[in-house]
Amino acid sequence: MFDNKSILITGGTGSFGKKYTKTILERYKPKRLIIYSRDELKQFEMQQVFDAPCMRYFIGDVRDAERLTQAMNGVDYVIHAAALKQVPAAEYNPMECIKTNVYGAENVIKAAIANNVKKVIALSTDKAAAPINLYGATKLASDKLFVAANNMVGQGQTRFAVVRYGNVVGSRGSVVPFFKRLIDNGTDHLPITHEEMTRFWITLQQGVDFVLKNFTRMHGGEIFIPKIPSVRIVDLAKAYAPELPIKIVGIRPGEKLHEIMCPSDDSHLTLEFEDHFVICPSIKFFNGEHDYGINQINEQGHPVAAGYEYHSGTNPEFLNTQQILEFDKHSVL
Repeated sequence: MFDNKSILITGGTGSFGKKYTKTILERYKPKRLIIYSRDELKQFEMQQVFDAPCMRYFIGDVRDAERLTQAMNGVDYVIHAAALKQVPAAEYNPMECIKTNVYGAENVIKAAIANNVKKVIALSTDKAAAPINLYGATKLASDKLFVAANNMVGQGQTRFAVVRYGNVVGSRGSVVPFFKRLIDNGTDHLPITHEEMTRFWITLQQGVDFVLKNFTRMHGGEIFIPKIPSVRIVDLAKAYAPELPIKIVGIRPGEKLHEIMCPSDDSHLTLEFEDHFVICPSIKFFNGEHDYGINQINEQGHPVAAGYEYHSGTNPEFLNTQQILEFDKHSVL
């Protein structure tokens, strides 16, 4: 699917973008692989690792609609990974989060339609389901924009979908590198926000593979959600430093005790497949209806029970401390 095609990744110098780039270069022969991001130092550092002839590096911000439109010229597929993601930072800097996560999403949509891009997948987060913080609220707005964008294309070919998943093991700014840094610096305890806190858990490679698969699955308008395990944050601390005591420091601004990926209010729109869920669009598309119960590679799903909720605290699969460490082995870029 990606051989001899042009692919653009917004926020491409992030953890996801680098793993995605590594995977694409190992498995396919793209015509162009464009890294679109605003940090020249991160681009310089990434160029030292990924310097294949197909690589292109564009300095640009998703807030800049004109630059995005220029960057997408001749592009076949877009992965929108750029976002402001730190929950407390978003609470203290709300308009900056809105400008990137909401207005930036709108700019990606308009640029993709203007360039007749074939398919766009936007990365979302479990925090967008029943959000209580600004980051989650902006990503929910972004999700809604990308779903509704399928009605904006007219006779064009562009189709949009969303991928939503949980915490990524080892990604920048996440809890695992934070714990490891404290341990390396000789801390006498590990800080835990709440002893009952749980999170969904996924490796970078699993996230990348899920996105790649959904390019082949998508009709347009879906929110794809992988079936992944949960972890208890207390178990996470025990896995990395079983000898260290933990200290409860309290939930941070905008933080949830548990996360949800399929809210109960969307249960009437949710389909369950073998290894993932799909939340179908709540709106009708003017360019034709799809049977979301059968995707483009003929996988079949079925409706979930009324009121069903995919919740990190009630997830049937939890990782123990040994499994957490095994996950970590597979999280290396």
